[in-house]
Amino acid sequence: MKYKRVLLKLSGEALMGNQQYGIDSERLEQYAMEIKAIHEQGVELAIVIGGGNIYRGVQAEASGIDRVQGDYMGMLATVINAMAIQSTLEKHGMYTRLMSGIKMEAVCEPFIRRRAVRHLEKGRIVIFGAGIGNPYFTTDSTASLRAIEVEADVVLKGTRVDGVYTADPEKDPDAIRIENLSFDEVISKGYNIMDMTAFTLCQENNVPIIVFDMNKPGNLMSLMSGQENVGTLISN
Repeated sequence: MKYKRVLLKLSGEALMGNQQYGIDSERLEQYAMEIKAIHEQGVELAIVIGGGNIYRGVQAEASGIDRVQGDYMGMLATVINAMAIQSTLEKHGMYTRLMSGIKMEAVCEPFIRRRAVRHLEKGRIVIFGAGIGNPYFTTDSTASLRAIEVEADVVLKGTRVDGVYTADPEKDPDAIRIENLSFDEVISKGYNIMDMTAFTLCQENNVPIIVFDMNKPGNLMSLMSGQENVGTLISN
């Protein structure tokens, strides 16, 4: 495998499948099989997932809810998704640990960096829920921060498009996928890949990001095997 320890960032919206909200069991099963394939090859894997299929903190102000309160509601949504992924992975024989940025001992371990690293070393899949435990930070920022803390080789940002394009591929048929970008190019050209806090964390700590299509079967394994035609690599 090209990478030994990776952090996989999944969007909450991806779990909806073709539904309007909630969690699609078929999508969960697909993700579990993709993850199991690379885990069986000895890859140490951490996962961060968003909560947009259930609730987004940015919805709060529109509905009259205080922004900070809304962000905490969004964090709880990520824990629901994390528990769903944990259950599916364990059903398929993988050992996992769910660690939370907010204390809720009945369902999660509190996030302790050294403990998280030890879980990874022992071959357990570590799922990080509840963001970093503070409002005003996205799950992209959580993914970047946790990747740095556990010394992951790369952040894999699973989306529904297979990389960064010159234009929106869902709107422009002439859009061309870019195989390699520098952090500086992404900033100067205004590509909207992650929020700026998440992005600069990776840039300053020299953690590359790969944007790829998680929904295409076999893509994760191809990427981990070093195939260069999968996704877009962003690095210094």
